[in-house]
Amino acid sequence: MKVNCQEHRKSMELIGLKLRLKKSISDQEERNDIEKRIRILERDLKLD
Repeated sequence: MKVNCQEHRKSMELIGLKLRLKKSISDQEERNDIEKRIRILERDLKLD
């Protein structure tokens, strides 16, 4: 499997967002934004 730089960047962003989501985020709007971005990245990386 070959991974280009853009896919690698998106993968690293996805990992970071998932880690942030595991921490307690009190702001519901921020949580929703993170979940939305995770869904977009997973779709782009064909992980959904």
